[in-house]
Amino acid sequence: MDPKLLEILVCPVTKGPLLYDKQKQELISRSARLAYPIRDGMPVMLEDEARRLEPAEYEREASPGTGTPA
Repeated sequence: MDPKLLEILVCPVTKGPLLYDKQKQELISRSARLAYPIRDGMPVMLEDEARRLEPAEYEREASPGTGTPA
């Protein structure tokens, strides 16, 4: 995932920051409790395509853009 792209992308629902989960290839919006898939290197920023997060997933502390613990 291009770091420059991560800097400018926001959640289309809340306009909040996204966290990159490299292992799952998803962009996480904790505020919307959604995970947007990344397919063939391109983020799919459609609410209908996003996966709902489980409570443990959106409560996890992480740094914006990295998907790693703060």
